Amino acid sequence: MLKRVRKGVHKMTTILNSESDNSIMGMTSGKRIPADGTGVIKLDPWLEPFKDALRSRYSHAQKWIKTIDETEGGLEKFSKGAEKFGFMVHDNGDITYREWAPNALRAYLIGDFNEWSRDATPMTRGEYGRWEVTLPARDGLFAIPHGSKVKISLVIPTSHERLERVPAWITRVTQNLEFSPVYDGVFWHPPQNEIYVFKHPRPPKPKSVRIYEAHVGISSPELRITTYNEFTKNMLPRIKRLGYNVIQLMAIMEHAYYASFGYQINSFFAASSRFGTPEDLKELIDSAHGMGITVLLDMVHSHASKNTEDGLNHFDGTDNLYFHEGGKGVHEQWDSRLFNYGHHEVLRFLLSNLRFWMEEYQFDGFRFDGVTSMLYTHHGIGSGFSGGYHEYFGPNVDEDGVVYLMLANEMLHNLYPNCITIAEDVSGMPALCVALSLGGVGFDYRLAMAIPDLYIKWLKEKEDAEWDMGALTHTLVNRRHGEKTVAYAESHDQALVGDKSLLMWLCDKELYTNMSILSVFTPVIERGLSLHKMIRLITHGLGGEGYLNFEGNEFGHPEWLDFPRDGNDNSYWYARRQFNLPDDDKLRYKFLNDFDCKMQWTEEKYGWLHSDQAYVSLENEQDKVIVFERAGLLWIFNFHPTQSFTDYRVGIEAAGTYQIILDTDDPAFGGFGRNAKGTRFFTTPFRWNERKNFIQVYIPVRTAIVLALESTL
Repeated sequence: MLKRVRKGVHKMTTILNSESDNSIMGMTSGKRIPADGTGVIKLDPWLEPFKDALRSRYSHAQKWIKTIDETEGGLEKFSKGAEKFGFMVHDNGDITYREWAPNALRAYLIGDFNEWSRDATPMTRGEYGRWEVTLPARDGLFAIPHGSKVKISLVIPTSHERLERVPAWITRVTQNLEFSPVYDGVFWHPPQNEIYVFKHPRPPKPKSVRIYEAHVGISSPELRITTYNEFTKNMLPRIKRLGYNVIQLMAIMEHAYYASFGYQINSFFAASSRFGTPEDLKELIDSAHGMGITVLLDMVHSHASKNTEDGLNHFDGTDNLYFHEGGKGVHEQWDSRLFNYGHHEVLRFLLSNLRFWMEEYQFDGFRFDGVTSMLYTHHGIGSGFSGGYHEYFGPNVDEDGVVYLMLANEMLHNLYPNCITIAEDVSGMPALCVALSLGGVGFDYRLAMAIPDLYIKWLKEKEDAEWDMGALTHTLVNRRHGEKTVAYAESHDQALVGDKSLLMWLCDKELYTNMSILSVFTPVIERGLSLHKMIRLITHGLGGEGYLNFEGNEFGHPEWLDFPRDGNDNSYWYARRQFNLPDDDKLRYKFLNDFDCKMQWTEEKYGWLHSDQAYVSLENEQDKVIVFERAGLLWIFNFHPTQSFTDYRVGIEAAGTYQIILDTDDPAFGGFGRNAKGTRFFTTPFRWNERKNFIQVYIPVRTAIVLALESTL
């Protein structure tokens, strides 16, 4: 009975959420819902004691919108900061450069164009500490040649010391490690015939999101950095063939340290030059759009690199220009700087940054990294998050951070209605993915971060016979109803050095000796392949309203991920994805790859990710069997390590004749084919496990099957 109530609540909250405006100034769908940020209480009555906090952040967001309307002409104009700051090329060929540096006494533009003369090109100070200079065109030529290096030189008070910085809004920076790890700012304005012209419109917003999380630099078996062009040529067709409809690109925003995985940003408007040019990246995204693939950017607004010469840190000689002052502006664990989300110019910078990537590169949305750090003053450090609602409100919450995320979603979803935003939050904050008009934060999805932790913990600590079916289903369905969740069995976090991929945990050293089809099919490999498929299938079917896979894990990529650094002799051995493995017909990796492909395309047909939440009818601890229904499909899992079951009776609501549409034991996926293809399963009108009918099936040890009505085949 509990499951039915929860399903009804889920449907009601989903409708109210989806039909309310995702705008702070918008309308709610329900009657008698107050427009003060407390509408979310209709979705979750447990929030009633915290209505004052909900009102406070809602009012705070409304005040910012009012201020921006009055002083900047609205969010639409405010978020066009990239057209006011940095380098702007005018129709007559003049170049204007503008920068915010209020602490500076004097400012100068220097670079190749003036032979790095510190005093040759002075800038003029305007209001609010904005410096600018216009360089007239010379004989029809730009005063600053395309591709030449530039910096801003600042004279600071008291000491009159010179600080030379890479411009904060620069769109191109390059690094030459033979000379220095410090990046150089580059004026990027290619000739008209070299500018990439987009050919394809953005694809429609997908009903189901099947996300392929990828890092351009590691997307090759070769011991080097892969390029944007190679990703376009080699990876896009692979991703399309696998059946993923969304790509989430990591490490695109320029980061000083390759081994940071892209999470120590120094230049927020620059696409990483390690992989190619900005035009190459545009072609990658446009080509993906031509295949009908949505492209998301891994957006890092939770913190910034501590670099000074080529970053934002101490940009004008103070530590609180873009960041909080003193210890409040430092993330102790990440050794990075923390933005001051309550500052007018910081909001301009960050909101304009989002707008820039949407406009200049035609991204379709963002996965916001480190959201937990943005939501709380403790940044998640030392907090276990028990689930008590008091943890989500009160003095530990950074209301400025919450409001910035509300403003970001306000701007994005109003300007780009099909935009997708995903929050990476470990805390489980309520209303993160609830419409802004109801008092939510406005994200489309949140990541189900507890699921991969469960799998790794069990593989490390438990025998297979100790796996708790109730705990497994609870972890998979334990999400906030009406707030969409992206589920995953493993992401890049689990692949990093210090951990191992799921298949590595399952098979360990036998991956090196027994993955050839010419070698013995050992019990270890049999178990590994079986559980790898089952884990991914149950996560896909039961875990959320979206699904994510980190590149290479679809075929059980061996070992771990480690970038070149001093500690590994700057080796690329682990900083690559060995796509040669699934492409080798003599290796068993192909079975996992083909199963993953079948799983994605089956979801494309039946759409379970955008269907109502599943009804779990059976969690049998003794048999280790889980049965649930979703999208009109019947899902049956036998996790028992030693026992198969014949004529196993399972409940099913809809009467009819069923056939297997997905079978982890299919020989095409490395199985034994113990269920004959084309077998027909007939329902019996007898109530079983609170369902109107039952069928009887054969479920071999460590296998799963998904059945559909014959009429849908």
